[in-house]
Amino acid sequence: MTSKNTEIHLFRHGETDWNVEGRFQGIKVSKLTEKGVLQAKQLGNKLKNIKFDNIYSSPSLRTKQTAYNIWPNKKDKIRFLDELVEIRLGRLEGKLYSEIKEDDFTSYDHFFNKPHLFSVEGAENFKELTNRSFKIITELSENNIGRRIAIVSHGAFIKSFMTYIDQKQIEEIWNPPFMDNCSHNIILFNSENSFSITRYADIDL
Repeated sequence: MTSKNTEIHLFRHGETDWNVEGRFQGIKVSKLTEKGVLQAKQLGNKLKNIKFDNIYSSPSLRTKQTAYNIWPNKKDKIRFLDELVEIRLGRLEGKLYSEIKEDDFTSYDHFFNKPHLFSVEGAENFKELTNRSFKIITELSENNIGRRIAIVSHGAFIKSFMTYIDQKQIEEIWNPPFMDNCSHNIILFNSENSFSITRYADIDL
């Protein structure tokens, strides 16, 4: 690329065992299912003719597996950044949605239906997540003006960032479109420090 823009391709990881089981993931370890591996490989095939100047990923196992299956010949080129991890969920991590819905309905309801009210001791809230996602993606964008970059991250992380740059409120984070596994988003960042979305969850705008 030769322009004053940074072209950001933002991907969610493939399907995990905890996605299938309906568990809160956060920063705990969950691995890709066979379907998740296939999703990443299929995405890699779609991207095979796109040159990325830099590739970044969350260091979580599920994002690492996704990145390695998208770019199997570029494993040594992928940079893993702690700032790209999923929302930290404290005591909810690893618990079934159904379990939390029964034992702690307020936390369950706030997470899925009223994210602006979500507050669990030891966990990030959605404002903190939004600040973190915006900060790191802005930094990566500023450091890659004129380049095309790829970022592999997580559902809530990506939705918080996309919601913010789309000038929506935190309570709208879970509004459609749904950020499915291996969803592909494209955002342009210009030298005036503004973002514009051109693809949102596989939907071209």
